[in-house]
Amino acid sequence: MSRGPGTERKVDRAYYWMVLPAFVLFFVLHTIPVLQGIFYSFTDSPGYGTWSFVGLSNYAALFQDPRVVDAYLFTFRFALVTTILVNVIGLAIALGLNARIKLKNTLRGVFFIPYVLALLVIGYVFSYLFNFSLPSIGQALGIEALSTSLLSDPERAWIGIVVMTVWQGAAFTIIIFLAGLQTVPEQLYEAAALDGATRWRQFWSITLPMIWGFFTINVVLALKNFLQVFDQIIAMTGGGPGTSTVSIGVLIYRGGFEGGEFGYQTANAVIFMIVIVAFAFFQLRILRREEVSA
Repeated sequence: MSRGPGTERKVDRAYYWMVLPAFVLFFVLHTIPVLQGIFYSFTDSPGYGTWSFVGLSNYAALFQDPRVVDAYLFTFRFALVTTILVNVIGLAIALGLNARIKLKNTLRGVFFIPYVLALLVIGYVFSYLFNFSLPSIGQALGIEALSTSLLSDPERAWIGIVVMTVWQGAAFTIIIFLAGLQTVPEQLYEAAALDGATRWRQFWSITLPMIWGFFTINVVLALKNFLQVFDQIIAMTGGGPGTSTVSIGVLIYRGGFEGGEFGYQTANAVIFMIVIVAFAFFQLRILRREEVSA
């Protein structure tokens, strides 16, 4: 059935009317603030009152600021460790859930519950656990390592944040890995078993190559999210003890909105955005290359 000119024109107009509101909202609520932030990164604005242009001075000062260097080192260490743990634990649980066990669907729902809870709420719960519950248990059992709050130790406080983040973040990776495992044909495992392949050999030769695309998604999203760690730190340590758990996000927030360094920390945010985008592209390029070779 042929369509006249009038019908084609109505379809085009409907398409634009559907896309235009979303485009306007995205441009107003996302693009304009980003452009404003880039503009203010070249100023000495405290976030209020008068300001003046300082050119690239903010960007030059960032590389000489020990606070920024320490925050970047902490953030990358935290993101790397948490990304590895989340994916290893998530894949292990997904493999278990994908096996023929009872209550499989129920367990999937149980494991996904942490992901739908608010990070601040989980952070406060784990803060109470590390500050009060575990020390009480440690004192009762005579375990010196648990007798004091983990979050009060500058050397170990970040471990508590990692534990909480892995507990919450593994839920998403489990769901993604489960979706990937369901795409692997069962016949491949049956043929491998007939050839005498062990479970470990089947995992490396069949499972991992077949779900590598899902592994790529999990790693990229996990590293991106954990580089932006903020809520967990605010709820559990507030950046302390001292400045031992100050991430880049916490530094930008405190310096920009509480310390009168709006322009300076906006420059920090611009650099951080570039770093995250660069890491994402680098990860995708490397992991996609491995996916093709697999």
